[in-house]
Amino acid sequence: MKATAYSINVDEKEHLVRSNAKTHDLTLISNALNASTLPYCAGKTVIIVSGTDVLGKSLLISLKQMGVKHVITRSKSTAHIDLASAAELGIKVANNPSDDQSIENTAKQTIHNLDLWEAGRCVGRACCCHDCNSTNKRDTEGNLTK
Repeated sequence: MKATAYSINVDEKEHLVRSNAKTHDLTLISNALNASTLPYCAGKTVIIVSGTDVLGKSLLISLKQMGVKHVITRSKSTAHIDLASAAELGIKVANNPSDDQSIENTAKQTIHNLDLWEAGRCVGRACCCHDCNSTNKRDTEGNLTK
């Protein structure tokens, strides 16, 4: 999959590159996601964000118009993403549901999410979609709900 990862620090870059093993076309940038950095995701179907990148409805609309179909947050929490608007726009969202929020584990989970989506599968416990058929619904803190 073609993805742009925003708000990447030096330590994260090394782990993402190693976990990816040249499988996906990743663009890694240190800039935060906002209206002025949207051009970095041109031609990409996935964006990867940190817990500090705020994705409100207007930004999600812009992402959808640019062809983004999937969002992965490297955090457990999804409070920074308007999940209802993402679902309304048909944008799938995944997080890092593990209690292990280490940089290494987060990189592995991010690439795992990309692998599953590329195979046309649900990301399972990482699924944060409101319209997903998965029973793995999550609240904004990443906790399972039923």
